[in-house]
Amino acid sequence: MRIFIALDLPEEIRVHLREYIERMRPLAPDAPWVRAESLHVTLKFIGESKDARVEEVKGVLRQIKSAPFEVEFKDVGFFPSHNSGRVFWVGVHDGDALPALAGSIDQALQTIGISGETRDYHPHLTLARAGTKKGAYQTFKQLPMGVNPEEHPYFGKMTAREFFLYRSELSRSGARYTKLERFPF
Repeated sequence: MRIFIALDLPEEIRVHLREYIERMRPLAPDAPWVRAESLHVTLKFIGESKDARVEEVKGVLRQIKSAPFEVEFKDVGFFPSHNSGRVFWVGVHDGDALPALAGSIDQALQTIGISGETRDYHPHLTLARAGTKKGAYQTFKQLPMGVNPEEHPYFGKMTAREFFLYRSELSRSGARYTKLERFPF
């Protein structure tokens, strides 16, 4: 199965994100937009894993400790840049606690042979992607023109007290995520 580790979002933040997505969707109607109920803050993507490996991962994750911390969801932007975006995102802000948690998870998983991250951790929520279909990419290119870089939307704040191991199932209608286990800290 395909697995990853992430923070879940409270419903009140999802409501604000859903409203924003619906407001922005007409600017790029053919682009692949993420469903608000699928949004999460990825801490570590592992990928395809056999059942025995999933159990090993769970054992390692049970050892991760952190103090609760605040996470804010605000601002929007594009990767790699505003004028040549391929991904439309919401910023995830917390200071150092979230990268520290992601780093702890990454280091702990290396002890069981899972490759460590080679890139810096940049938490964000992906709202839409440019896609590969010509129509989707063409409409997505219009999206940055409809986003005012001076606007700083605010979607809410949460206290992170747990993370989850998820299974990801890909389909034509998009990815479906299932929580496999909760890890309080």
